[in-house]
Amino acid sequence: MPGYGFARVDVATKNKWRKLLDFYFQERQSLRGVFLIIDIRHPLKSFDQLMFNYCQTNDLSLHMVLNKSDKISKNMANKTINQIKSDIKSPNTSIQLFSSLKGIGVDEARIKLAEWLF
Repeated sequence: MPGYGFARVDVATKNKWRKLLDFYFQERQSLRGVFLIIDIRHPLKSFDQLMFNYCQTNDLSLHMVLNKSDKISKNMANKTINQIKSDIKSPNTSIQLFSSLKGIGVDEARIKLAEWLF
């Protein structure tokens, strides 16, 4: 659900979305993991933390995709990854840089999906 964490909608709509997500994650037996797409300029907002905690509680693998990595320097991107890694320590969680504009991280994301699916 792109934009869920930043969507400017009323509380009732967010609650509907939350229920929908909860139902999906609990009922989807074939679910192998969650790709959480995060704007690298605004990492680990409350929704991101909520998703991390949900995945941990339900023993789901989580792959954090730090999107828009082309919008910051490589040094800042590495600092952000290191900060997230120090905040979130979990063997079921991985993290990568991504930029759809520049094609950064596409192969890495495909490999992660392949690991989960095959």
